[in-house]
Amino acid sequence: MLKDIITPKKCLFVPNAHTELRGQLSRSRGVTIMSGNLTGNSRQDVSGVSARVYKNGIYGFSSMAEYSSEAADAVLRAATENADFLDAHVAKGKPALPDVKSGCRTLSEDIPDAEQKRYVEFARSIDDYVAKKYTNLASRTVAAREDSMEKLLCVSNGFDAHTCLQRAYIYVIMNAETASGVPVELFKAFGGEGGFEANFKDPEALYPEIDALYERLMQKREGIYADAGEKTVILGGMMTGMLAHEAVGHTVEADLVLGGSVAGPNLGKQVASELVSLTDFAHTAFGEKAPLPVHVDDEGVEAVDARIIENGILVGYMNNRESARHFGMTPCGNARAWAFSDEPLIRMRNTAVLPGKDKLEDMIASVEDGYYLIDSSNGQADTTGEFMFGVSMGYEIKNGKLGRALLDTTISGVAFNMLKTVDMVSDEVVWSSSGFCGKKQPMPVGMGGPALRCKVMIGGR
Repeated sequence: MLKDIITPKKCLFVPNAHTELRGQLSRSRGVTIMSGNLTGNSRQDVSGVSARVYKNGIYGFSSMAEYSSEAADAVLRAATENADFLDAHVAKGKPALPDVKSGCRTLSEDIPDAEQKRYVEFARSIDDYVAKKYTNLASRTVAAREDSMEKLLCVSNGFDAHTCLQRAYIYVIMNAETASGVPVELFKAFGGEGGFEANFKDPEALYPEIDALYERLMQKREGIYADAGEKTVILGGMMTGMLAHEAVGHTVEADLVLGGSVAGPNLGKQVASELVSLTDFAHTAFGEKAPLPVHVDDEGVEAVDARIIENGILVGYMNNRESARHFGMTPCGNARAWAFSDEPLIRMRNTAVLPGKDKLEDMIASVEDGYYLIDSSNGQADTTGEFMFGVSMGYEIKNGKLGRALLDTTISGVAFNMLKTVDMVSDEVVWSSSGFCGKKQPMPVGMGGPALRCKVMIGGR
């Protein structure tokens, strides 16, 4: 755990200039086994300090790859000098940032760190199980990962905080071929927030879900291509989460709104069916801990939920302190930095569509000719809300019943148009938190949602 060399430096902050001083230790652990061969085995620790000073609409920033009292002094001086220099040349003349609630959040428990051999042993056990039981696979990969960001933050106004966001996952990837030689692949991530030992105690606990993954792969191996065109589909919760993050979430990040995103002229307007509501959750969602809880952001703002869409109406954006002042909104703790050397950007935390009242089985039964789309392999969207997502697992629906599995396909559309076609929303939310958002800096995020019945363009052969 980081020793607190940050808080004593608060006495050095320049009066009347918002200052943030952050110390950080970022940790990553990884093991990869491909078809029985250990191809990756790494441990990395990166630490340092950074300071940011706001003056008249300008930020001065400085960082140093050393976690020491002397380094903290140096980055504070440099950030202050940078702010003075930029203000003298740019002269934006903007007022001070508005005050936010102040307080302190401490980290009371040590951050667990498993020995590297535990990653190797656990991944090897999973790989041995798959290799012995499923001999007809073309290839297999098992990866064990853990990453964490421990931060000590001190600010001139806001929350001082000692926090750690830690998560651990096992990724299982299976590859096979169709009778005609077309490769098919499926993967699943196991794990979540917390350390490796907390998430993975016994490899046998994963066997039932690994078996289910293999069964779906065999169904996909005998799958069909979707018929191209606009179709009535049921988007599974994972697909809804991808939509919430990529096609909606990024358009309502205030820096991208200022850059001309589709959300700018749509504030206060209907952008979805009245059945659709969307929130970027801070640390608690639906009465439980959110997948990747954030309690204080890297500007010292206490994290609270950011309401984005309510009953189909776009009601807010995700902000940092500066953009919140611009739009007359309240910052909710969305300013996050990946590394000690990064400045905070407006980022999502746990973005999800809220559940409805429908049962998934009733939604499927309501579709005469369409598709049930479960998992996404990738996705991209732009600030117009136009998106294209890969679909790695899905099924046809005929006369209200699930039929054959689908081979890889895509869906595409414009989010605010597609969401207006939603006419059923399931009562159960599915979360995903094993990936990274790539907006300028990597960032661990959670995304999720219920199943949605809607119309969307689907690709064919």
